[in-house]
Amino acid sequence: MLILAVFLLAGFVKGVIGLGLPTVAMGLLTLAFPAPEAAAMLLLPSFITNLVQMRPAAVAWRLALRFRALFLGVVAGTALGFFLWGGLGGRHADLALGVLLVIYGLLGLAAWKPRLPEAIGFPVGAVTGAVTAATGVFVLPAVPWLQARGLSRDDLVRALGLSFTVSTLALGALLLGGRSLSWAQLGLSALAVVPALLGQRLGEALRSRLSESAFRRAFQLGLVALGLWLALRG
Repeated sequence: MLILAVFLLAGFVKGVIGLGLPTVAMGLLTLAFPAPEAAAMLLLPSFITNLVQMRPAAVAWRLALRFRALFLGVVAGTALGFFLWGGLGGRHADLALGVLLVIYGLLGLAAWKPRLPEAIGFPVGAVTGAVTAATGVFVLPAVPWLQARGLSRDDLVRALGLSFTVSTLALGALLLGGRSLSWAQLGLSALAVVPALLGQRLGEALRSRLSESAFRRAFQLGLVALGLWLALRG
């Protein structure tokens, strides 16, 4: 019941703002499970909800080609991060990531627009991958970089889905390679797909009722809330 409730909530957050499922789920699941087990449970619901978020496929493919340097960097950074950290990191990584998310979210609410050139996609992806390896969360600095691309609301959500899909696959491959993934954990992960999809659908219904400006405010407030969550957990 705990897993079902966690993924219903995490899926709803993701449906509204396009991100947050790993952050919310990791924050709650690690109250009852070790971090590697919680990360393993995230794999299938995160992957499948990201596929839903990326639709339609033709637009997702166009965005994938445009941001391919970012995605290659994510894979390289995740592998390097696992080598450096020796697995998922600890509380200090959560605290640092949470504080940065809060700062960025508040700057966004103040209408600050980061100037992050598109040419630095690979290093941005590499740092994102290293952060993913430390925390199991795929947000920084990929989200500010993607937001700085001036995408529409729907294309931003699709691009986030692409980025998170690459991060999920890279994290899953390393967990599998490090024998941190069992059939029992995959079973729990499969069980979590249904509430995650239901929550996502409810969140998307709410997002469709928001104007572009209201969505951006909700997006930045969501980053602040997720950052506070991580910082308090750390």
